[in-house]
Amino acid sequence: MVFSSIVFLLYFLPLFLACYYLVGKASKNLVILAFSIFFYSWGAPKFIFVILGTTLIDFHLVKWMDASKELWKRNLYLFLSLSINLGLLFYFKYSNFFIENLNSLLQIFGSGTIHWTKLLLPIGISFYTFETITYVVDVYRRVHKPLDHFWDYQTYIILFPKLIAGPIIRYHELADQIKDRSSFETYENRLSGFYRFVLGLSKKVLLANPLGSIADPIFQGDFNVLNSPTAWLGILCYTFQIYFDFSGYSDMAIGIGKMIGFRFPENFDNPYTAKSITEFWRRWHITLGNWMRNYLYIPLGGNRVQSQSRLYFNLWLVFLASGLWHGASWSFIFWGAYHGLFLILERSFLLKFYQTIGKWPSVVCCFFIVLIGWVFFRIESISDAFFYLSRMFAFDSIKDFEFHFSYLFYLLLAFIFSWFTLTSRGNLIQQTIYFKSFTNRMHIYMMGIMLSFFAICISMIASSGFNPFIYFRF
Repeated sequence: MVFSSIVFLLYFLPLFLACYYLVGKASKNLVILAFSIFFYSWGAPKFIFVILGTTLIDFHLVKWMDASKELWKRNLYLFLSLSINLGLLFYFKYSNFFIENLNSLLQIFGSGTIHWTKLLLPIGISFYTFETITYVVDVYRRVHKPLDHFWDYQTYIILFPKLIAGPIIRYHELADQIKDRSSFETYENRLSGFYRFVLGLSKKVLLANPLGSIADPIFQGDFNVLNSPTAWLGILCYTFQIYFDFSGYSDMAIGIGKMIGFRFPENFDNPYTAKSITEFWRRWHITLGNWMRNYLYIPLGGNRVQSQSRLYFNLWLVFLASGLWHGASWSFIFWGAYHGLFLILERSFLLKFYQTIGKWPSVVCCFFIVLIGWVFFRIESISDAFFYLSRMFAFDSIKDFEFHFSYLFYLLLAFIFSWFTLTSRGNLIQQTIYFKSFTNRMHIYMMGIMLSFFAICISMIASSGFNPFIYFRF
């Protein structure tokens, strides 16, 4: 079940909110848990028991770890918990990749291959695995006490707004909200949460879907007959599709959370306005960046290392891990290494170059670097990705390009809504809509606008069969 489906918008969400608002305070988490289990079971009924079972084991391991006085016992429980969580992630997400590469290596040496039944990937496993890791590590570091009741922990892990594609919420950020969020369950938050949800839905349905419907046939076609303008059109549309798709989902998740009293962290901050790749990663998938920094980069030594070479190694390792987190293929690993390389180059000399050329040229340079990287993110085979790049820069067959007005229309909208915060007025508009409190008159205006957008989105969804969520496969 996706947020932009008729079933979710007209049945699941209204029924959930009605039940949530009608029950007493003591039963609200049970309503969330029941609907979250149903939500996940709808799309992955075989794997819901994997989540319920592993979280039960994990909950008790962490309780025993917190109660232990001896360091060796705490380390043992930490090791067991991490082994279970990372082991499941490796088994479901990476074992196919590992066996395929091992078989390729065995074939080179003339040996027999390993027979392996390909595993299906549980929806959202990367996201909830990272959150279980934050739970055990935050308790181990004594950043926060563990939850007292298993069902509260289950609610933290399986909370449906952020279950499938984030934001990745660290345990200490949400722990107290699981226990009590009554002070944030206000009419103001419910209304602003609804506005945020509709804005995210509009990003997804009115921008990401049309852009994706242009990009997908290009990437699914024969690259041998691909002309340069079409190749550029495909990657431009995908560059904006993945942004509006994922940031739209994050807005919807934050909006639903706000409607029931949760304060989820922001996950995007206009990443295509970044003036460097370093800044891009402070604005793109913010919660993943925070996770990688706190649970991988800092334990490796972070910036507090004695040599530049070790610092560069740490950066590159983190981004290799980030690429592998996104998917079990060499193209994702290459994508992570590609971004890691530019982070190292920026620390060496590129940041000074960006300062020299100024704001707008830096934004364009960074956007171009990110766009090239998305080729490897979108195309699973590295050789095919390089071939696609060669078609982009061949600059041939321009006369064979079929231009449609819709291409220009959606790309123009995408550029406007990606870059309008570069102006002070655009930034003020965003801050007002997303983060300011409204007067009663403004609520009337906003409600009218958002209900109109909601109706348009419903009609678009009903009339189109194209409605993917890119990050569901991670």
